Amino acid sequence: MNTTFMSRLTRSVLPVALLVMTAAWQASAMAATNCAGGTCVFGGSGNDAMSNEEARQSKEQWNETQRLRALKNQRAEKDYSKYDNSVDLRDKCNASQNVNAYWEENTERCLDRRTGRQLLAP
Repeated sequence: MNTTFMSRLTRSVLPVALLVMTAAWQASAMAATNCAGGTCVFGGSGNDAMSNEEARQSKEQWNETQRLRALKNQRAEKDYSKYDNSVDLRDKCNASQNVNAYWEENTERCLDRRTGRQLLAP
């Protein structure tokens, strides 16, 4: 009896719950916005000059944030390339036929044991 009651309850409540969730989602999706020129200004305040200025400042801040993120990503990519190159050079130095070549960890260079000079082609 308990199982029958739960299945009936599920069959009757589930469609109603889905209908309520769909209606709530549609109400928020139908909100009136005025999006022009890349800035979204929500209408109804009556102070157009102030809202336009706020939208301009918001867009300016967004552009600056995007520029800074791009610079940060470029720097990270450059650092990764530098690290990747040093790993490749270390592997070449360690696999070198030159028995006097060794890898200096602090300077990340391939050096000659006899002279201490950097080897250009290990």
